[in-house]
Amino acid sequence: MSLVLDARAPAKGWRPSPLVVASMGLHCLAGLGALARPEAWPLATGAIVANHALLTALGMWPRSTWLGPNLVRLPAAARARGEIALTFDDGPDPEATPAVLDLLDERAVKASFFCIGDRARAHPDLCREIARRGHTVENHSNGHPLSFAFLSVGGFRREIGGAQSTLAELAGSAPAFFRPPAGLRNPLLDPALHGLGLRLATWTRRGFDTRNRDPASVASRLTAGLGAGDILLLHDGHSARTVTGRPVVLEALPRVLDAAARAGLSPVTLRQAMHP
Repeated sequence: MSLVLDARAPAKGWRPSPLVVASMGLHCLAGLGALARPEAWPLATGAIVANHALLTALGMWPRSTWLGPNLVRLPAAARARGEIALTFDDGPDPEATPAVLDLLDERAVKASFFCIGDRARAHPDLCREIARRGHTVENHSNGHPLSFAFLSVGGFRREIGGAQSTLAELAGSAPAFFRPPAGLRNPLLDPALHGLGLRLATWTRRGFDTRNRDPASVASRLTAGLGAGDILLLHDGHSARTVTGRPVVLEALPRVLDAAARAGLSPVTLRQAMHP
């Protein structure tokens, strides 16, 4: 990963975070220092390596806000209204997504679905159905690549932009939010998102329902200390299976909705929550 941004990368009005500004300054100072005093190059190299290690660590922390804006909790107005956001990743899935939609309909609540472009193209009717039922379709990359966190600005543009055009066509409106695969990223994601008109959104709490097969445990992780403004992460795609072979999200979700109702909290989409 390099902090050198290509000339097209920062869209008009984009401003790097203070840490990224400081990192770019460190690169410049280290380079100038090594030129002025060649014997100091080990110190300059060590400073750059340490800086990259810090940036990498922060990129591996999904809820970090050091690399750029990151929605990890709903804004104050949504908290005052007692709202929480249900979000679902990795779909659409032909088995789990329709059942999730039915469960949400039964409680008359809305959610945000972070869809993968490739899966949306494989199941276009499901993507349309999510939107038809009043939920929002958001961007979760085109192919969910394992190498996502190591892409360049151009790579981010291609990966996210490919999903953006597909999801906008199928859902009838362009996604407003982006969530990276596994929440992992690097400092070059922020200018790419700015250029695509997307906002990074991760989560307040997650249930680890892609590997935890126990619905009670998944629900407990999501609801222990549940409060207004929380963004909850579940998966309608790649959901773990219960001992009976059923997607765990289908048994955990009713428990989450029950807990929210008992707490007097209203599940909404991320877009609804952003309204003042």
